[in-house]
Amino acid sequence: MNRPATPQTDARETPEVEKPEIGEIGRILESYLGKSDQILVQRLEMGGSEAYIGSVSLEWFASRVRFASYLPLLRSHSPISSHNTTINADTIEIIQQRPLDWSRQASLTQYLAARKHHKFPPVLVVLNQPWVDNPQASEWDKHRKAKLSAAQFTPLDNNASLGLLNVSPHVTLFALDGQHRLMGVQGLMELLNTGKLARYRKDKKPSGGVITLEDLQTEYQVDSDYLQSLAQEKIGIEFLSAVIPGETYEQARRRIRSIFVHVNLMAVPLSKGQLAQLDENDGFSIVARKVAVTHSLLKDKPGRNPRVNWDSATVAAKSTVFTTLQALKDMSERYLHPRFPHWKQVQKKGLIPLRPEDEELAAGIEAFSTFFDHLSRLLSLQRLGYDAETPELRRFSFEKPPGEGNLLFRPVGQIALAQALGILTFKKGIPLETLFAKLQRFDTDGGFSYMETPQSLWYGILYDPNKKRILVSGRDLAVKLLVYLLGGVTDELEKADIRRAVADARTVEGQAMGFQGKFVEPRKVGLPQILV
Repeated sequence: MNRPATPQTDARETPEVEKPEIGEIGRILESYLGKSDQILVQRLEMGGSEAYIGSVSLEWFASRVRFASYLPLLRSHSPISSHNTTINADTIEIIQQRPLDWSRQASLTQYLAARKHHKFPPVLVVLNQPWVDNPQASEWDKHRKAKLSAAQFTPLDNNASLGLLNVSPHVTLFALDGQHRLMGVQGLMELLNTGKLARYRKDKKPSGGVITLEDLQTEYQVDSDYLQSLAQEKIGIEFLSAVIPGETYEQARRRIRSIFVHVNLMAVPLSKGQLAQLDENDGFSIVARKVAVTHSLLKDKPGRNPRVNWDSATVAAKSTVFTTLQALKDMSERYLHPRFPHWKQVQKKGLIPLRPEDEELAAGIEAFSTFFDHLSRLLSLQRLGYDAETPELRRFSFEKPPGEGNLLFRPVGQIALAQALGILTFKKGIPLETLFAKLQRFDTDGGFSYMETPQSLWYGILYDPNKKRILVSGRDLAVKLLVYLLGGVTDELEKADIRRAVADARTVEGQAMGFQGKFVEPRKVGLPQILV
């Protein structure tokens, strides 16, 4: 009978004489590992703390490990319904516990169930035993110091670096780092066992939504056998002993708290820009990244300042960048969504998107690049690098040095324009060339400039005259106004709604600012003429 080929190894690395010994070691280990109350681990030490690293099945992890709020020290302070630690004068001195965000559970569970190449990093848990929380236990000496470790480790080698860790049912485990991973795995087990998983708000109050196995099988084409096999997948786990020999209870508490705080301090959340850089499943993020590094308007070039801020979601008035990666991702989504609505899953199901097919991604990249081809030909963008730089085009006229207040150099304006053109091009079928021909004339007449002046269409909509700053909340109205200006609104009732909204946006204490820069009655504000 033919046997499958095995990978070739260097004989010097694995001598033939060692193979029988390796087989014997394997047989010995199997006799130990057949028991459910012990785990093969490697012992290590770092910073004066010993730890044990191994792996467990997702099913075991979900059933055996508890949230940090169940530590006996904090149990009386914790609302059991949400598994969060209540921060008060007592607990703040005991442990600094970040509240769990239960709105993340569904997404984490879907990630495990629907992503073929899913991966959770190892988790850090505290191993505790009943005697640790009993001051009268014989394991404490007369000086109230521990005689032994809460972690019972049986070495299998002379250096005590490899061995078996006791995880009998009476041993309790608490997630010190990885609580949201635990939440996601527990959600997966609930989904596999019951066929559904409720969605929650941050405080674990039901949001009303439910995810079912049927949803996952339909949307992601995964079969039942595959889903059930996930329970036996392995996750890395690192065990810390709640108490080590010679340590008092108070010293143990400070040690665990210190590790917890520093682990969480090191885990700095990714910014929106960093998430957009790394996301390999969201089609809009992939398109935005590709265009950012290939289009002549955006890509880095020798001798000029970078045009894209890759991390921050905002652009400072003095910044030399043109936009941000987060803004490009938003532009990509709002421009392309009418053409590729399936790239974003239906919200009521709450499912995370799958990576689009390569052919669709190529089409999306081409369409978004074409959008930037036309955008870069507008007069305002043509001036960039010739007679003006980004900061002076962006700054308002009252700032020092004074600027042009150009809407096209603000992310909120870029996003609004992309969304409006996406609607007009892909929903209403108006050619992009026609739309940009109108926008070129509008831009030449100063339509995007000096948005802080009363004569500007964007005054009161995307510019707050009271606080003298950008008004992000007006973006949706700006989109509607752009669609109207470019001839995309034919319904009279829709025009009336836009007219009222514009008048409201330009009205303060009963006085409205007309487009001629004078106060008028709100009903006389009207709408600007449609671009031709």
